[in-house]
Amino acid sequence: MTREATQLRKTKETDIQLTLILDGKGDTLIKTGIGFFDHMLTLFAVHGLFDLSIQAKGDLEVDDHHTVEDIGICLGLAFREAIGNGAGINRYASGIFPMDESLCQIAVDISNRPYLGFKIDFPFEKTGRFDMQLVKEFFQAFVTNAKISLHIQVLTGENMHHIAESCFKACGVVLDQATQLDPRKNQLIPSTKGVL
Repeated sequence: MTREATQLRKTKETDIQLTLILDGKGDTLIKTGIGFFDHMLTLFAVHGLFDLSIQAKGDLEVDDHHTVEDIGICLGLAFREAIGNGAGINRYASGIFPMDESLCQIAVDISNRPYLGFKIDFPFEKTGRFDMQLVKEFFQAFVTNAKISLHIQVLTGENMHHIAESCFKACGVVLDQATQLDPRKNQLIPSTKGVL
């Protein structure tokens, strides 16, 4: 069984086609028109061993907000669809991940209950032309539509590129761990309720 999903989203602000394969090799083809964001999404997919294809056109003449948020929506919906009912998955994962001087603590529960805990202090508003407040907007859109609980806290960090990079890499790794199938669960739903 291949756990994958495709999402299409077309509005007056964005036109997005996204395909996610959970059990992949980290292959990517990502073109959002936002170089820094392409880099972060590539890190997420490569370290999560997800195959991820994103072709996006957005109203970048306004700013990057609509494109970043709508990609978060599409990725969250694709993730939720690819997981299905969650039978046999680990469900939980956590860890602490360094990127040079930056240190990210992260935990996930694939719970069908969306919640984002986000404690990151970016020392500056932008890195290059990328508005760093859009990092939270992306994760909020992703979490809301994936219906997962995700806590991200940067314990230390100075370089904004490194701070963001540690978060995206860490997210990929813990989502990979949480979505792995445990043969001992014999395809059981990982919840005492019998449903996520």
